[in-house]
Amino acid sequence: MSAEGLEKKKTIDLRKKHIGPSCKIFFSHDPIKIVQAKGQYMYDENGQRYLDCINNVAHVGHCHPDVVKAGAEQMGFLNTNTRFLHDNLVLYAQRLQATLPEKLSVCYFVNSGSEANDLALRLAWQYTGNKDVITLENAYHGHVSSLIDISPYKFHQLSAAEQNLFVHVASSPDVYRGKYRADHPDAATAYADEVKDIIDNVHKKGRKIAAFIAESLQSCGGQVIPPVGYFQQVAEHVHKAGGVFIADEVQVGFGRVGSRFWAFQLQGDDFVPDIVTMGKPIGNGHPMSCVVTTREVAEAFMASGMEYFNTFGGNPVSCAIGLAVLDVIEKEDLQGNALRVGQHLTDLLGKLKERHPLIGDIRGCGLFVGVELVKDRVKLTPATAEAQEVIYKLKEQHILLSADGPHRNVLKFKPPLCFTAQDADLVVEKIDLILTELEGALGVTGNNSQKTERGKGRGKLSTEENGHGPEEVQEQTRQRKRIRT
Repeated sequence: MSAEGLEKKKTIDLRKKHIGPSCKIFFSHDPIKIVQAKGQYMYDENGQRYLDCINNVAHVGHCHPDVVKAGAEQMGFLNTNTRFLHDNLVLYAQRLQATLPEKLSVCYFVNSGSEANDLALRLAWQYTGNKDVITLENAYHGHVSSLIDISPYKFHQLSAAEQNLFVHVASSPDVYRGKYRADHPDAATAYADEVKDIIDNVHKKGRKIAAFIAESLQSCGGQVIPPVGYFQQVAEHVHKAGGVFIADEVQVGFGRVGSRFWAFQLQGDDFVPDIVTMGKPIGNGHPMSCVVTTREVAEAFMASGMEYFNTFGGNPVSCAIGLAVLDVIEKEDLQGNALRVGQHLTDLLGKLKERHPLIGDIRGCGLFVGVELVKDRVKLTPATAEAQEVIYKLKEQHILLSADGPHRNVLKFKPPLCFTAQDADLVVEKIDLILTELEGALGVTGNNSQKTERGKGRGKLSTEENGHGPEEVQEQTRQRKRIRT
């Protein structure tokens, strides 16, 4: 591996000089300079290897040779826009549609998850003739203006900004920390009824619903798994109101959940969204994404009279790469691997929970797993600083993990799908050691205690998140120092 290039300090200095200051970076007080990657591993400029537990973009593994070869070969023949006929576009659309329910048959190729979700809104607005959108608490759907409006994860950070009057926020269907929890007799219905109440209130104001949009599994919101039946009931309410259901699969699609190819399918075969958006894993790091919808929605979009054109969306190189990604998923049984290794990982983490009071909840599907840390298992007091300490201690062990959720206290596993059982063993072993040390330093009472307590005279923990925390977390970061043990 070549170590040629700028010295790390020079790279940092140039970044500070030329890159927008709001473009945050992982481990900002001591960032890692990555120069190469392969499979589930990344390497810094000194050749140090890091196990990547967070990169859901490199879906089939960093720099997979089959994907690289497909892109390079097609680039050597032709790359152009989609106003010319090319087989790659239609063959990829056909192959992608085969993974979806039959009625989802029309594709629009674009370049990022944000672009996909923005187009999905345009489709919904045109098809319904309505404007209002229902989104979920803590949702994140992208960085363009239309999506910041429907992403509470982002717009709640803007203290001076007012919520768009056409945007309505429903409770996150979180059965661990949310309004209706696992002990509720029918949490799915309770959360869906809240959406119905929102629709009724919109109608009272003389407006109508265009769309309900949700990540099939909330990622930035804290690895939230909706109760089965929730989407079906929400879709029924939304359809009765004349709206459409948009399923955002940008982070969780393409076999990550293991048991199904698409995360929305976890709700059951009786649920089919009207629009599905895709991104991140679709090109294994190559910038491509897609919106898939029904023939009815697509024809309504065409009826507007406005031509839709995207210079790079669906170009021959992108589609060649997309086809290669699907080939690798199938050839290497990566969906099956996600199911097997994901179950192994959650089993290991479940045993860890029995020994560590800081672990409040383990949840996930396949290789999409969250570990929520709490100071008090009854009050569910978020262990935000403790989660950050785990992240930084793992980094010292050359393992990359992140934390998210509204309180930044959920450890997020979403590694490349080539992640192995041995990788899971290693990460859990390190987390076990870190939590043992951390709980000892904090004076946690008892292995099976429902409550954790800080020891007197101990250092305080950092609440720094990896570059995208809310203002209150960032302010706490400036005021606290990491614990010294």
